[in-house]
Amino acid sequence: MTLLLLVPLLVPFVVGLPARRCLDRLAPATALWSVTLAMVVLAGSSVASLGALVLTGLLKIPFLAGPGDLVHPLRTASDLVVLPMAAAATGALTVGAWTVVRSALRQLRAFRSARVQADRRPAAGDLCVIESPHPDAYALPGRPHRIVVTTAMLRSLGADEREALFAHERAHNAGGHHRFLVAAELAAHCHPGLRAVRGTVALAAERVADEAAAVAVGDRRLTARAIARAALAAADARSDRPGLAPAATTGPVPQRVAALLAAPRHRPRAAAWIAVLLAACAAVSAGASGAGVLVFHHEVEVAQGEEPR
Repeated sequence: MTLLLLVPLLVPFVVGLPARRCLDRLAPATALWSVTLAMVVLAGSSVASLGALVLTGLLKIPFLAGPGDLVHPLRTASDLVVLPMAAAATGALTVGAWTVVRSALRQLRAFRSARVQADRRPAAGDLCVIESPHPDAYALPGRPHRIVVTTAMLRSLGADEREALFAHERAHNAGGHHRFLVAAELAAHCHPGLRAVRGTVALAAERVADEAAAVAVGDRRLTARAIARAALAAADARSDRPGLAPAATTGPVPQRVAALLAAPRHRPRAAAWIAVLLAACAAVSAGASGAGVLVFHHEVEVAQGEEPR
């Protein structure tokens, strides 16, 4: 049982490379879905395994075995192994829960502040212009969706570049990319091995919006130029953008610009193997976690006298 529960805690440390390869080999939208779903499965599996380890340790403590209605000792590995692992799992879950709550409160405050500021400004359709000396632009989710742009950013771009930038931000809102960023943020707090993968999800969301903007304006070079100029303008500027609000100026902009300037590549079907590898990592983690939890449940029933020893 203990070995099964350890597998979901180790797999997230090796998915960083397959996730990055997934973005290189697959269409951005496919990569975004694949990596995000894998992160959610891996995070859920690790949390379930940590929870089972915590309960195992608790039921090994004599004064807690009574409330658990255990009439026989719970069969596990040596207490010298189980109890330290349970203590470590308790610490990991506590720290993860604390960081999730802290991050959620911080992001919620930033989102509410941005939403109030945007709602106070007159809007032209979904476009909200804010008077500010700091160049900035981002997609603000909610009802209704908003594209927030500062006057300094508008002055930094030409008319055609502005349209490309707006098309990029509209693609974020239309695709609900903030949901992917939220899922990746939560998953990253569940396991430290997933923190590096969080950046891959953010980059995939930007690449999806880049491609959508290029289609909307009909010019890949114009889109690349608009993103590059917007990123340069905002490089040293203070931003009031909520951390989970997508923006064209975030992420590795040179890599995104290079992808736009390159001719769209034909991706052979064989490239899907990287997505299969990512899915296999998620499946192994989920399978081991599920099997470990079922074994734990069976051992508890045995210790309660409901199953034969």
